[in-house]
Amino acid sequence: MFPSLRRGSLPGQGGPESGGMTLIIRGARVLTMDPGAGDLTRADIAVEAGRITAIGPDLPGAAAEIDAAGCLAIPGFVDTHRHMWQASLRGSAPHHTLAEYFGTVLERIGPALTPEDLYLGNLLSAYAALDAGITTVQDISNIQDTPAASDALVQALKDSGIRATFAYGNSFPRAKSHGAALGQDVRRVRAGLLPDDDALVTLALVTEPGDEDAERHNARLADELAVRTARHVVHRHHGEGPVSRLHALGVLRPGTTFIHGTGLGADELGLIAAGGGSLSIAPAVELVMGHGRPPLTAAARAGVPVSLSTDVEVTVAADMFTQMRAAYQVARYDELSAAEPVTSVRDVLRQATNGAALAPGRAADIVLLRADRAGVAPVYDPYSTVTQQMDRAHVDTVLVAGEVVKRHGSLRADVGPHLEAAERLRHRLSAAGVLPE
Repeated sequence: MFPSLRRGSLPGQGGPESGGMTLIIRGARVLTMDPGAGDLTRADIAVEAGRITAIGPDLPGAAAEIDAAGCLAIPGFVDTHRHMWQASLRGSAPHHTLAEYFGTVLERIGPALTPEDLYLGNLLSAYAALDAGITTVQDISNIQDTPAASDALVQALKDSGIRATFAYGNSFPRAKSHGAALGQDVRRVRAGLLPDDDALVTLALVTEPGDEDAERHNARLADELAVRTARHVVHRHHGEGPVSRLHALGVLRPGTTFIHGTGLGADELGLIAAGGGSLSIAPAVELVMGHGRPPLTAAARAGVPVSLSTDVEVTVAADMFTQMRAAYQVARYDELSAAEPVTSVRDVLRQATNGAALAPGRAADIVLLRADRAGVAPVYDPYSTVTQQMDRAHVDTVLVAGEVVKRHGSLRADVGPHLEAAERLRHRLSAAGVLPE
């Protein structure tokens, strides 16, 4: 049903640059993001069996080498909240408010998509992520209606070669008709499709707000399956804090990724911090759709770990350069208004990589960014260069678990047939009146 594009079959993979053999990345300026190691003006990175084995100058030779002179090496970007199935609808809703998005994309277009369409969306989104240097995505998959849909979505992630968390969630129509409790098929997904927590693609649950029975059901299900949870939270509703409510119900799970958090007060943010949770902020979408001011400064003051996310490709560009600039602009404006500096460009890059680091023993999820181009050189502050000066065009090389998935600015996957399929889907949805021509 779905064309196989497993990593071993991609052009140029499985050879000397693959994760199973020693690879040396030579002569990069390395931003390790490791507080204990600092940054290296010129260094090599050794990779074997999918992990970094050494970082330093003039490492011994290897079976394969990548010349990284003129490049900045950073950990791969991590997108902690993206609705990947929507990539085949990319750019179709630039003007939508949040309410319009719910009514159009989730309620009208989503049900018109087949499992093959969903496979295509997830695959295109994963390739777009890799092309932009995003090596890990948490797929907030709010489109589960049938086992066939779930199978297609998971298969696309596996076929793409990206590192991903498949966060299983109800579709909007299903949630409206059946409530927030997640269905039983997720047990099959856990047992048959995603049983291995050390694999490239792993499982989480999207536990959206519901009645008390649904909240307790979803918390028990997450405990039973031994997976983390993610959920959207915004401002107080009818005077009740969304995080306080979870705490009162006894279902505030450690490690939860809370999404957006716009309008949350210090008390709610404090509960997230105390509960070991984090906040995924999608600054570009939050500003464009009207969620509210991205809470970067408020989260920093409350001690809540922050990551950045793209959210929906129907409205904004799904790359971390867009998110980093929006995040820094909002945080900087807040700080200038309050005369209290909180967020630096180094903090923003840490948020965009979700605390990852280049260090021996870590997964070899590595991005090389060209810093010798007319638009970015000379490099005075490399963190400023990455967050404020660069864009997707500067992503030269991308490795996921030691596998080279992009080199010399080009993906190694053949995306042409999938782009043609996306164009056919666009015409079909337009002809059916689901999308405007």
